[in-house]
Amino acid sequence: MASSSSLLFASLCIHTCFLLAWSRPATFLQDFRITWADTHIKQIQGGTAIQLILDQSSGCGFASKSQYLFGKVSMKIKLIPGDSAGTVTAFYMNSDTDTVRDELDFEFLGNRSGQPYTVQTNVYAHGKGDREQRVNLWFDPAADFHTYSILWNHYHVVFSVDEVPIRVYKNNEARGLPYPKFQPMGIYSTLWEADDWATRGGLEKIDWSKAPFYAYYKDFDIEGCPVPGPAGCPSSSANWWEKPAYQALDADQARRYRWVRLNHLIYDYCTDRSRYPVPPPECSEGI
Repeated sequence: MASSSSLLFASLCIHTCFLLAWSRPATFLQDFRITWADTHIKQIQGGTAIQLILDQSSGCGFASKSQYLFGKVSMKIKLIPGDSAGTVTAFYMNSDTDTVRDELDFEFLGNRSGQPYTVQTNVYAHGKGDREQRVNLWFDPAADFHTYSILWNHYHVVFSVDEVPIRVYKNNEARGLPYPKFQPMGIYSTLWEADDWATRGGLEKIDWSKAPFYAYYKDFDIEGCPVPGPAGCPSSSANWWEKPAYQALDADQARRYRWVRLNHLIYDYCTDRSRYPVPPPECSEGI
């Protein structure tokens, strides 16, 4: 019979092997597929990065080959430089279901040269969205690559930029509010024209004389277990995210989060009385 120490060692080995297997850099060819306009997505830098192209003929998009039930997904993105008004570069999670879809959105809204880049986040839970918030980025996201992350578990969804939280959406199921908890989601990204709303509510139209427009991606990172789980994955990948470190922001993250909200938040659906004379119930939690 194995000793208790040897059983503990075996358990630690299994846990470590799981983390090594499912907390790993992803590659575009291995983990993603092109969803539309394959002529507008190109591998560059020896296949370590990709270029998305938007011109008058088409935008483009790609998606993960697998879906995930909880985890953390990160990408380094370099956005469209110069006059990008009317364009949207999006990075999001989506359950790919119709009326009851769950979705977690990063949408980077193009701008006129010299103006701040705005990132819009949105949360769909059980088919209900309209939870937009917008933050002006505090750097030029077209000058270099920056890391954009979505952490999603039983406790909250955290949108981060260079590991700085810019939005936290808490699980308030105890108050009867929907939360994206039951449907696995795939990872998606698109580059497309949206000049009817993207820049100053549609006042600034896309200038096609500046086309083609380019966005760049690299260093894909997926920490999570594909669904359905292959051998070695736990039956519920949520168990991996029960660790205390993933249940709440730590003190430094909370300080940075307050700084973003105080200095860079420019729109919050919770305070938009023209849309919501009575704030949605989750807004009382400061989400």
